[in-house]
Amino acid sequence: MNAIPVENPHVAARHILAHFLAEGYQPTGLHEYRDAQGNPVFWRARCKHPDGRKEIRPFRWNGTRYVPGEPPAPPEGKVLYRLPELLAANPGAIVYVVEGEACADVLAALGLLTTTSGSSSSAGAADWTPLRGRRVRLWPDNDASGRKYAVDVAEHLRALGCTVEVIDIAAIVPPLPDKGDCVDWLSVNLEADAVAIGSLPLVQSAPDAACADTCHRPHVELIRGNSLIPEPVKWVWNGWLAAGKLHILGGQPGTGKTTIAMAMAATVSRGDPWPDHSPSRRGNVVIWSGEDDARDTLAPRLLAMGADMARVYFVQGVREKGERRAFDPAIDSDVLQAELNNIGDVVLLVIDPIVSAVAGDSHKNAEVRRGLQPLVDLAQNQRCALLGITHFTKGTAGREPVERITGSLAFGALARLVMVTAITQARDGEAAKRFLARAKSNIGQDGGGYVYDLQQVELQDFQGVIASSVRWGAALKGTARELLDDAERQDDGQRQDAADFLRELLRDGTQSAKDVYREAGEAGFSVDTIKRAKVKIGVVAVKRGGHFGGGRQEWLWQLPADNCTEGSEGSGQNDAPPSTSSGDGVLPSWSQ
Repeated sequence: MNAIPVENPHVAARHILAHFLAEGYQPTGLHEYRDAQGNPVFWRARCKHPDGRKEIRPFRWNGTRYVPGEPPAPPEGKVLYRLPELLAANPGAIVYVVEGEACADVLAALGLLTTTSGSSSSAGAADWTPLRGRRVRLWPDNDASGRKYAVDVAEHLRALGCTVEVIDIAAIVPPLPDKGDCVDWLSVNLEADAVAIGSLPLVQSAPDAACADTCHRPHVELIRGNSLIPEPVKWVWNGWLAAGKLHILGGQPGTGKTTIAMAMAATVSRGDPWPDHSPSRRGNVVIWSGEDDARDTLAPRLLAMGADMARVYFVQGVREKGERRAFDPAIDSDVLQAELNNIGDVVLLVIDPIVSAVAGDSHKNAEVRRGLQPLVDLAQNQRCALLGITHFTKGTAGREPVERITGSLAFGALARLVMVTAITQARDGEAAKRFLARAKSNIGQDGGGYVYDLQQVELQDFQGVIASSVRWGAALKGTARELLDDAERQDDGQRQDAADFLRELLRDGTQSAKDVYREAGEAGFSVDTIKRAKVKIGVVAVKRGGHFGGGRQEWLWQLPADNCTEGSEGSGQNDAPPSTSSGDGVLPSWSQ
């Protein structure tokens, strides 16, 4: 038996919107969606800032309390707004379909039969069957999303045998402003009534072509500069994560990039302080990973870092025409946006790897920009921070950090903020250190970073489940390039020591590769380090014996003729023919 609510929807709405109200937003509407019997299903609360920003947050009664988000939709789809009124009306009455509850309410106040499915991206998730066979008139908003909404609704209604008409928003007087709707039109037509609205011009074409004609017509959107109100960047983590912006997190393998992202997600879910002790904005987190499993990897890491799992959502797939398929960030941003609208209060969206959002060639700038733009638009519409995870391209040490991001330079260019991770080499008794650095920021200060450590934690309530967690350390100063160079310079220093060792070892004459590796190991150098030093000083490798030469095959190493030229490959410095091997008994990678 459901508990009796201790607060009404109006009080609940203020609690749901509390964060925004504290920032100066004002409540502008509370809209109740009801089922066919008139029972409340969920509510959508609206608020608006004096600078023009708007926020919409759905919430529902879960039997115990009011909670954010819409309830799971039934198989037939989400209920339409003002559904009981639709079912009770004369079946021959014209039904006006608009975008948004405020538009539906203002027309209903004039005695018109109206409905909506909600936002511009909600048409596909709604149950339109109550309108089967009826006469429907669409009033699109005057923008691209409004025209697309009208197209989507018309497609569903025609499939139900509806007669679909479209108000010609290009012909009504006075014309609608950019992004204008019926509320805007009525605000300057104060004497307009139901008869006046019923007399508005319709698109003069066949019903099947009407919506396509008005909604697919090319339309460039312009906005006059003096109508813009400057607004500050809204930070989730001051200087590091910004609402409505794309962020890239890239780095070396083994540095724990995904674990860093989960640490950020855990912080947002609980509203905990960031590494610089600044407060976090608490909210919901949505995560899609094409590489790690939610149950055995991501969720344990979040739990290990104290995440509020009720505020974390994992994208599992897409249900389409009754069948489930894998979520594809390259094509499913629209359906994802519809779900984010249902959840409400999404503060952080994680996509891992971000390259999956590009359907084409991820090394071509134009294709990367086209692929990422829908997600960038989604983040802007939701006003959530979008964090994409990626890797460094191999062999790019020493280059600018943003240029090391895998794929096209457009990944780093389109992102407003790029973060990188790296790990220093253990040296002189000091343990290796991992760090996060800010490589680029178009919206704030770049440079600086934080040391962090990855620790393995066994979850108390889940026996045998061990997960990685992040422990933040000291703040770092310097640019990302300086921090990366410093980390990799330690390896360069070891390589230089190995080069000096190898040069001294071979100065007295030829040595077998086997003996070189043995003596190098005794001196504390790894095989990989010696291989790099071999290339650095141009050691010449000669094969002796084996096959037609008879006896046991052996590789001999010797210094090049000039005995000290660094960077020489040694070609032409010996009488042996060119070898297709690396000179250490291992075939080159392209032949393996």
